[in-house]
Amino acid sequence: MELRRTTASEELFAVLRDQILTGVYQPGEKLPPQRTLASEYRLNATTVREAIKRLEQLRLVEVRHGDAMRVADWRTASGLDVLAHVLFDATGLRRDTLGALMEARRFLLAAAARLAAERRSDEQAEELRALARVAAAEQTADFTFFAGLVEASGNIVFSLILNSVRPIYFEHAALFSGLVTPDQAPMYERAAEAVAARDADAAAAAVTELTLRQERALEEALG
Repeated sequence: MELRRTTASEELFAVLRDQILTGVYQPGEKLPPQRTLASEYRLNATTVREAIKRLEQLRLVEVRHGDAMRVADWRTASGLDVLAHVLFDATGLRRDTLGALMEARRFLLAAAARLAAERRSDEQAEELRALARVAAAEQTADFTFFAGLVEASGNIVFSLILNSVRPIYFEHAALFSGLVTPDQAPMYERAAEAVAARDADAAAAAVTELTLRQERALEEALG
């Protein structure tokens, strides 16, 4: 098999990534030596090293000096940076992974809403009210509203998780285009008002209701 040399490193990375994520190579199993990969795919050593380096960065393989490259168990070794790579496979969108992503989103945002109601500043409360008035207009506004909610929660880990998900959300904007619908507008406002009133239970309930509505809307849009 010969890869297109213009994007050979990226293509080799994608081939090996998919083989690892789909179980062609099992955790602990040895990958072919870099020299073998170079020969099989008709690539130079530098190109192969670049592809392997990307696999290392995602913690899909372990490369130890004097030992073979071994496949890591990505379910226990990798972080959120691998999410974009498991959301799709050779057949297209992984609906099970999308469902897990949306479920995690719902719980994280509900927890953030609860904390925001307890910790928000007056300025953050007013900002959320303003964002809520336009949040149902488009995907970007929706993300901005929830980013403001997470910021008001004061939880840095929540913020870092959101930062990790942001590229997926915007790079695959068409996939999430059915998430936000005009009828959701009052629900953002209820959430913002609950945060402003420092009612943690009401804030969490409002965000849970909204995100569940969005999950159903997305499911209907995807068919």
